[in-house]
Amino acid sequence: MKQKDRNKKLSGAQGFDEYYAHLFGERWQKLKDSFSLESDYAEWKAGGQKSYFLDSASVRAALSLPLEHAEHILDVCAAPGGKTLVLASNMNETASLLSNERSAERKNRLLHTVQDCLPQEIQERVQVICKDGAVMCRSSENEGAFDAILLDAPCSSERHVFHDEKYLNDWSPSRIKTLSIAQWALLSSAWRMLKANGFLLYSTCALSPDENDKIIEKLRKKFDDAKIIEPALSLQYKPFCDSELPDYEKTEYGAQILPDRANGAGPLYFCLIQKFRL
Repeated sequence: MKQKDRNKKLSGAQGFDEYYAHLFGERWQKLKDSFSLESDYAEWKAGGQKSYFLDSASVRAALSLPLEHAEHILDVCAAPGGKTLVLASNMNETASLLSNERSAERKNRLLHTVQDCLPQEIQERVQVICKDGAVMCRSSENEGAFDAILLDAPCSSERHVFHDEKYLNDWSPSRIKTLSIAQWALLSSAWRMLKANGFLLYSTCALSPDENDKIIEKLRKKFDDAKIIEPALSLQYKPFCDSELPDYEKTEYGAQILPDRANGAGPLYFCLIQKFRL
């Protein structure tokens, strides 16, 4: 049976299980069992009134975005704000960070994170806005405006679906298709806002390649200046975080941290791309 036809027959908890068992084979049972482990949270201390706790895999991903020469930085889908804190803590003293969230409710949560967790002198260089990242590129002031962009795209978030009976019963592969369309719109918009030779970090907490490597593959086919970069620890974290960060597994284009092999961290996919122009 063709994959497309097989997907049409999948739905609910049983369909969810069959779909990911097909992707991961014998590993799926261990991966599914690891969803019940306590997440591996890291404490990020940026110097504000409060610390912030986020998945250590998210810290590892955000630290991969080079900021050494970045003066204008964008976090496209920033709420609730953990990755914004990582970027803000590491940006140059003359740099600014535009932290965006489409949802007004989530934008308010993001704003509180910035106000509570960053020192005043850094807050002054972080602007929180509420825009649709998929159309931000249409503004002439944003086109080619940013040296570094982080896009943590909305995704299937299977670990959360697994623990929510309503979402699990409503699950179908069409959810992945719908999300991948939205992810591509966000990524293509972000790419147009990236300066020549700038860096973009794409990430999700999804398991399906349709939301991860295949989105990157589409970018590479459309834009011949997209160059995949090995994700190193480009930013400092020891001054802000005492946790040991998880290792990643390589995928075709990016990296993935999965909880069955990372002490409960993840799932988290990330890929670093440079807009490489001579």
